[in-house]
Amino acid sequence: MPAASKLPPVLDERADFGGRAQRTDPDKNFDIEEFLANEQAKDLLRFTTAGSVDDGKSTLIGRLLHDAKGAYEDQLKQAIRGGEIDFSLLTDGLRAEREQGITIDVAYRYFATPKRKFILADTPGHEQYTRNMTTGASTADLAIILLDASRGITTQSMRHAYIASLLGIPHFIIAVNKMDLAGYDEAVFHRLRAEFAPFLARLGVNDAYFLPLSALKGDNVVDRSTRMPWFDGHSLLHHLETVDTTPSSLEAPFRMAVQRVVRPDMNFRGYAGQILSGIVRPGDTVLAQPSGRRSRVERIVTWDGDLPAAHAPLSVTLTLADEIDISRGDMISSGPEPTSSRSLEATMVWFDSKPLDLAGDYLVKHTSQIVPVRVEAVNYRVNINTLHAEQVTSLAMNEVGVVRITAARPLFFDPYRENRGVGAFILIDRKTDATAAAGMIVSAVEAGLESATDRLVRLVRAAIPARARVALPDDDEAAVKQLRELFKGLLRHE
Repeated sequence: MPAASKLPPVLDERADFGGRAQRTDPDKNFDIEEFLANEQAKDLLRFTTAGSVDDGKSTLIGRLLHDAKGAYEDQLKQAIRGGEIDFSLLTDGLRAEREQGITIDVAYRYFATPKRKFILADTPGHEQYTRNMTTGASTADLAIILLDASRGITTQSMRHAYIASLLGIPHFIIAVNKMDLAGYDEAVFHRLRAEFAPFLARLGVNDAYFLPLSALKGDNVVDRSTRMPWFDGHSLLHHLETVDTTPSSLEAPFRMAVQRVVRPDMNFRGYAGQILSGIVRPGDTVLAQPSGRRSRVERIVTWDGDLPAAHAPLSVTLTLADEIDISRGDMISSGPEPTSSRSLEATMVWFDSKPLDLAGDYLVKHTSQIVPVRVEAVNYRVNINTLHAEQVTSLAMNEVGVVRITAARPLFFDPYRENRGVGAFILIDRKTDATAAAGMIVSAVEAGLESATDRLVRLVRAAIPARARVALPDDDEAAVKQLRELFKGLLRHE
């Protein structure tokens, strides 16, 4: 029986992510530990797509996943329509999305190249789903804002760019899509860049990379396009692989919100939580708020053993040299002290279908604590088209405004522009438990004096259970008479 001949190298098309195949030798031993170590060593980039409806966001992401070998075989089969791949179906997974040909919910996808790992959020473009876009972009480090070369800049394109800048996303790619419909005309690209760049400058965007591409045809997505020789920049994937991913949270002061006090026995007391920003090491002097006591970090405890240092966004348990009264919701910090204030000014993106009610009951979820709050006033609403302030008394769904809030107890924070981890919050409707808004703290403000009437209204509102019905007469005069009887002893005439 003849000896088996040595097999030729095998063509493995999954090994390269530039649309090219790479040959591998089956005789070479595959070291799983080495592979996992290499994967672990890769850095991670979170990015999101945004823009107006039908600008081609889902098609771009589908093309990127396909050409970068980041889509699975079963996903590709389900995306075939009429013998060709409909790239938008690789991310639009809901039945309603496929039927209507739009993106409704945020679709998260994970893929990797030999250089980097990625988590992308494909967000909807319709104005009514702006709140979904805000949610998907809240954790991103890079935003791809799409412009349609055949239609130009739309209101929703500016809205999403504005919200992305509000969320503190440091890197932008302005992808001028559908260049094939514009005949790959250089003048179209330069005209849109000239129109959109001043708007980004007004938003304070410092890192914006303008890129002409065609998601449908694959031009400048993974490889440089031969149809646009006039463009001398890099492809989309190349820019995603090379953009700086150093998180700004590492450069910020150390902040950790306590989620739980760990006390398994009399010999151990630790404070568990997620590091929101900065770096901590054993021996560091830290401040506990609201007590104002200082101590020294003794150990950084994890399941895998003690660490010589820990940084955001790790979840750890700290032990301190001194016994300090610390509980859930407290802040442990070092460096410049966080601001402590009950009254603050914040920018909010309103999510709820029910408009903001200045007399409503709300809660703020900030770091690891939930605090009752009052929305004192709407300072102004932002006009997305002009960025001008408009005087209003409420905010409707998907509107953006600056408000003044007073909390029942102090919050410990840095302004959102300086520290995303401790400058963000969500506003919750106390009666429905719905997420009413996402907020970004601007600064602390001086608390206004609360009138006796306002205090009475607030306390009465707080005393009424959420699902209780107040049985007052329909006639106002009879209702006032009944309330006066109820408040006898509380009312004093001066």
